[in-house]
Amino acid sequence: MTPTLDVPTLDDRITGSLLGAAVGDALGGPVEGYTPQQILERHGGRVTGIVGPWNGEDWRTARPIAPYHKGDGHVTDDTLMTHALIRVYEKVRGHLDAYAVADFLVPELMGSPVWIPELEAEALPLQRIFLAEKWLVARLHYGHVDPREAGDGNIVNCGAAMYMAPVGLVNAAHPAAAYAEALDVAGAHQSSYGREAAGVFAAAVAAACGPGATPSSVVDAALSLAKDGTRSAIEAVAEVAVRYTDFESALSPLRAAVAPFDTVGPDYRSPSLGARRPSRLHAIEELPIALGMMLVGEGDFRRTVLGAVNYGRDCDSIATMAGAIVGALHGEPGVPTDWAKQVAEASRLDLHAPATALARVAREVFARDVELRRAHESAFATLASADR
Repeated sequence: MTPTLDVPTLDDRITGSLLGAAVGDALGGPVEGYTPQQILERHGGRVTGIVGPWNGEDWRTARPIAPYHKGDGHVTDDTLMTHALIRVYEKVRGHLDAYAVADFLVPELMGSPVWIPELEAEALPLQRIFLAEKWLVARLHYGHVDPREAGDGNIVNCGAAMYMAPVGLVNAAHPAAAYAEALDVAGAHQSSYGREAAGVFAAAVAAACGPGATPSSVVDAALSLAKDGTRSAIEAVAEVAVRYTDFESALSPLRAAVAPFDTVGPDYRSPSLGARRPSRLHAIEELPIALGMMLVGEGDFRRTVLGAVNYGRDCDSIATMAGAIVGALHGEPGVPTDWAKQVAEASRLDLHAPATALARVAREVFARDVELRRAHESAFATLASADR
């Protein structure tokens, strides 16, 4: 059956998700860490597209951003980690687990130089990623920790969740499978609600790939799998988000809804003493807000991602997640071509190649899964008939 133009194919959805994630990342990078009010004052209004560095020409030395060139369409570590995970899928050509992180992702970070837009140079990913991601190398390469337990002790943040879109895409239209695989993969990186968010984000991306998926159905899928504080935070944010259709009026209400679950506190750059510690009551801020902005934006890419960007705080990761989900909902045609082109050119990255590679892997994995299911069905039927 030939798909109609208004029903994105698997390849369209994978491309849309990965393009959408990169665009969201690049738009959010230059305003990361600031409040909506600070963003408003700095830019003389809301951010409506790609903007330059917060500190202008002083980006090389201005703290706390130096030496990274955030802005001007440059993607950040969210996209670098996403692409690194895709390269792992290309090598394994099957489902991933925590051991794949140790055996393939860590060597990618340590030994495979890539172009890093924020450094304007080719370098090892390890030289760009945040300390919470360097944890992978310290624990797995140097500490020889069991990969399934390596995430214990790391700060609990969105570090694992931010690059889990590929897991959702390999498990397209199967949220439960995406959730389970992402939890396994993320166990090498995170614990507690950071790990849980990775599973739920992957599930949301997988749900967005389903034929007929809507923003509401994606949130419903996330809630059906989410546990503890993560589920409560998504529920609280979603309840507020459905009352709004423009992000400007939703900014403060969404922050108020997620605040009881967020351990970082009101000052993003000065986290509270209890921040980022394991808890069954709390949640990362980024995923609930990304889902909330999708509801506010009614799944429209520009409205959703600009809402995530202008929310401030960890808005590059919020916009990465939001962009990945709405990109999967609508496929590549849903992602503004001008933004995608500008980000690719500014970042000097081929943003289509990772999507093409991952789509091939997803098809191979699905075919193998079908074979395994058929073998199980046959074996179980034989066992069941013997009971009669």
